[in-house]
Amino acid sequence: MKLRSYMLIGFFLSLLLSILPFSGNFTNAAIPTAVAPVSAVSFTQGVQKTVLDNGLTVLTKEVHTAPVVSVQVWYKVGSRNEVKGESGISHQLEHLMFKGTTARPVQFGRLFSALGSQFNAFTSYDETAYFGTVQQDKLEALLTLEADRMENSLIGPEQLTSEKRVVISELQGYENSPSYRLSRAVMRAAFPNRAYGLPVGGTKADVEKFTVEQVRNYYQTYYSPENATLVITGDFDTEPVLKVVKETYGKLTNRGKEGTGTQGRRGVVRQNITASSPVAPTTKKAPIVLQQPGSAALLQAVYPLPDIKHPDVPAIDVMDAILTGGRSSRLYQALVESGLASSVSGSPAELIEPGWYEINATAAPGQELGKIAQVLQESLAKLQEQPVTTEELNRAKTQLQASFVLGNQDITSQAIQLGYNEIVAGDYRFIEQYLAAIAKVTPAQVQKVAKTYLNPAKQTIGFFEPTQPDGKPGTSSAGSGRTVENFSPGKPVDPAELAKYLPPATSATDSGKQSLPEEFTLNNGLRVLLLRDRSLPTINLSGQIDAGTEFDGNQKAGLANLTATNLMNGTQTKNALDLAKTLEDRGADLDFSASREGVNISGKGLSVNLPILIQTLADVLENATFPAEQLELSRQRALTSLKVQLDDPRGLGRQVFQQAIYPENHPFHSFPTDESLKTITRDDLLGFYQTHYRPDSTTIAIVGDFDPLKVKLLLYQAFGKWSATGKPPVLEIPSVALPKTLTRLNKVIPGKAEAVTYIGYNGISRKDPRYYAALMLNQILGGDTLSSRLGTEVRDRQGLTYGIYSGFAAGINPGPFLIQMQTAPGDAQKAIASTLALLKQLREQGVTEAEFNTAKRSITNSYPVDLANPSDVSSIILNNAVFGLSRSEIRDFPQRIQAVTMAQMQQAIEDLIKPENLVIVTAGPGEAASKGS
Repeated sequence: MKLRSYMLIGFFLSLLLSILPFSGNFTNAAIPTAVAPVSAVSFTQGVQKTVLDNGLTVLTKEVHTAPVVSVQVWYKVGSRNEVKGESGISHQLEHLMFKGTTARPVQFGRLFSALGSQFNAFTSYDETAYFGTVQQDKLEALLTLEADRMENSLIGPEQLTSEKRVVISELQGYENSPSYRLSRAVMRAAFPNRAYGLPVGGTKADVEKFTVEQVRNYYQTYYSPENATLVITGDFDTEPVLKVVKETYGKLTNRGKEGTGTQGRRGVVRQNITASSPVAPTTKKAPIVLQQPGSAALLQAVYPLPDIKHPDVPAIDVMDAILTGGRSSRLYQALVESGLASSVSGSPAELIEPGWYEINATAAPGQELGKIAQVLQESLAKLQEQPVTTEELNRAKTQLQASFVLGNQDITSQAIQLGYNEIVAGDYRFIEQYLAAIAKVTPAQVQKVAKTYLNPAKQTIGFFEPTQPDGKPGTSSAGSGRTVENFSPGKPVDPAELAKYLPPATSATDSGKQSLPEEFTLNNGLRVLLLRDRSLPTINLSGQIDAGTEFDGNQKAGLANLTATNLMNGTQTKNALDLAKTLEDRGADLDFSASREGVNISGKGLSVNLPILIQTLADVLENATFPAEQLELSRQRALTSLKVQLDDPRGLGRQVFQQAIYPENHPFHSFPTDESLKTITRDDLLGFYQTHYRPDSTTIAIVGDFDPLKVKLLLYQAFGKWSATGKPPVLEIPSVALPKTLTRLNKVIPGKAEAVTYIGYNGISRKDPRYYAALMLNQILGGDTLSSRLGTEVRDRQGLTYGIYSGFAAGINPGPFLIQMQTAPGDAQKAIASTLALLKQLREQGVTEAEFNTAKRSITNSYPVDLANPSDVSSIILNNAVFGLSRSEIRDFPQRIQAVTMAQMQQAIEDLIKPENLVIVTAGPGEAASKGS
């Protein structure tokens, strides 16, 4: 099964802590039809399944491509198992699993970070999963920590009280999203008597009522060996690792009570739902209509589906790919290319119990949701009435098959695939029969499932009609710079105290010598970096063109991005649909987006498709035609995107923050407006393209399974005739002084539940000699929500935020240093005061030797995990080149971190931490503005 976004609705400990999407297409990638279907054997080959005496299932898979390992524990419990009044208890427990154990009463995020683990967790409908990826010598340490919290987690009044506030902050953050609110209403109507009809995160009312006894009982019931699967993938030897697993996990007691499957606890029998059980109404239901503050108009349609093991599932997934799999798909052509919608997506949720198929669309400006619903129904009816073409069928199969290869390039993803199949489908080998069935799907089967499951009488449809469609925020105010309350932060956590709870590493890892990319420049100035990686039959391409938004200017703000997004709309020999089919038919994906300092190029596919990637890239970079009708469609999408951004506290807050740091005449001040987007003409795009899209302004990095000599020849053939006259445009970026005093700004957005705050000022560039010290400083301050000073104080001790982090946006030029947090409106002021106090404490007292050494280890230990993912490696190589760093930087980076001295760290604090010069911007509901101003 594809791992779709519905899995990831729970607690997600990511660096950016953004609200996760609730639907979306799978990766647009494919295998050429001339290539044999993907063999599922490669996904399960070498997997060994062991069941311990206490019932724990262990899946091991040796992958010796990099010196890293992934350890994951999957529990067969999710929101499906919750009874009335307990909505969200699985998710609440997931939070508490990081609060420590009886033997290790410390925040587990700090332990994982100290190991250099890239860790995460999520709760979904059927499962809760915890995973970490580390250097191979930390494998036993991760196993020890996961075994400890399987049996000994601390679930007490103090932990629950603190983490309830955090969960409610998370839920309220979701409430900021109109699509979340619409989805909640539609799902509740579609499944009124089933747990799947409620949000995975739960409801605020239920979360507030959870008791310690209730959560402990849930933990005792479900977090038991016989209800769990341990997955280990990576660079290890199976037999000795299994011996450690048996010693570590074999002694854990089987404490599960009745009903860890479809039965409820304490004798409450859950409804026994079969594949045919979704009862369809005899007549079509009226749409659910939400009229609330928001920006864009939204549509969501939901149809009941069978469970994951039903024989119709492969045909359903092929049907979804035909409907929503990329630009050539039916619904994209019917809704987006027609100008009715700005976006459309589809997602089948095939779970332990019968699931659903959902279709989401965002209306283009001025378009009626009723018309979109009508065209949607016409498209679905056509699929039911006429067999799909062979071309469509092959393209859909190709996309589905290749999504597994491209989605499993790193060992973390491979472990997730195994865990998901074992827990939800009941067999890690499920993918074998699934892919075999995909290859055999016929047009008749697609037509049959369309008739069976896309029945209008079974449809639940919802409309979100914004009551503030202009997307403009309400009022704003500036504060005096004084905070309402004084706050004294607690002492920083002592890493030496932490160290006594840390399991030892087995031995020092010899990471080996990282291969360096080969670099060369074509005669026209195009710079290329190549790194061969034969471990997988894939290609990852990253690139940058010096044509970013810094060249926009305020009058034409949005020009760089409109130019980038229109590249794929046609060339001298191919129109937009031809370009889309060229890629989607052959397993390649190519995207362009403008950022502050350049246009980002992202491409991927199977290695056999590298020629297609390069030829298409060359065609659009040299021969784009910018058709007028496509420009108008992309302009409408940009206007919709702008409205959504201005209606999102994160998007609006970041814009106001950046414009407060950089004066109006500064290139980084420019952001699109309704007016600027409407004034951009086709001539503007052509002029920008001809001026800025040049070979001597372009850098490309390619990582994957290829013959370097053949790739060079291909590049010379594809790009050899691309030329430019004169020298490329260069911007002089003026230096920016820090604000003379602390500055407060507040922006009100009606209808929001949670506030987002940005704190910071202009920072440093990537080539600044203080960069490595700044990276370590940031690791200590707020580089990780669970292990940093900000996370320890504002999140863990006070429970004021779901997520808080800091970062240096260090590019070719200095970018912002910023702290971002999400809080309840009433907590914003206290969280800001706490943050300011922490910055003053850092400035006045510095960091300890133990913190310094722990940060150094954490960064260097984590780096090999980045290098184990070919997609990440292509980005690292590209960025190093664009920033003007040496080719050897990819290998030397850990040594540069190790070389930082305590004196350099203290100097970085003195230079870069300025609590008295901060810009503070809070965006969200009105209460936040009134309390914060």
